[in-house]
Amino acid sequence: MAVTDPSRGARGISAFVLEKTDPGVSFGAPEKKLGITGSPTRTVILENARIPADRIIGAEGTGFTTALATLDHTRITIAAQALGIAQGALDYAVGYVTQREQFGQPIAGFQGVQFMLADMAMKLEAARQLTYHAAALSERAMNGEKVPGLTFASAAAKCLASDTAMQVTTDAVQLLGGYGYVKDYPVERMTRDAKITQIYEGTNQIQRVVMARQLLA
Repeated sequence: MAVTDPSRGARGISAFVLEKTDPGVSFGAPEKKLGITGSPTRTVILENARIPADRIIGAEGTGFTTALATLDHTRITIAAQALGIAQGALDYAVGYVTQREQFGQPIAGFQGVQFMLADMAMKLEAARQLTYHAAALSERAMNGEKVPGLTFASAAAKCLASDTAMQVTTDAVQLLGGYGYVKDYPVERMTRDAKITQIYEGTNQIQRVVMARQLLA
């Protein structure tokens, strides 16, 4: 994104395709992150980078609009990522509590454990159905249909699914007890991976702003 007309504010931003081989393009050192360590993150550095005008995406001055429209679709992919993390944590926790025994029986037989599992699964299924709904709206929009409810649905799906993933993974750690806190078991990693889904493609605070604006429009 680059400002092509400073006098027009957000309407003066244009979108361009940038290649890593373009002159003046370089990258910072890999970031040391809390989670998703399998996905490298580096700063893109531009120093007097010049690119041809035909690299523009859409018309001049439409970059900000393009970015916002893109988010309606990409937020749903983050919701899907969050669902996968949460489902993995729930599956592992269910397997663990059916095998782990205390006081002569599997801990899955204790009502307190059952209530935790039920809440985890219930919230996960609610997030899944909302994500599927948003994905269906996204597909309709990609096929050229005007879909007024897409912005709300995509923000809601991303927000609910990521909040659910954070809660489900944290509960999975709790169900594993001390084992959940060590790196020998996967729920520790899932908890760290879940956190980023509440942050990127717009923080969940921003998602709530987006939803409220849609309601008040």
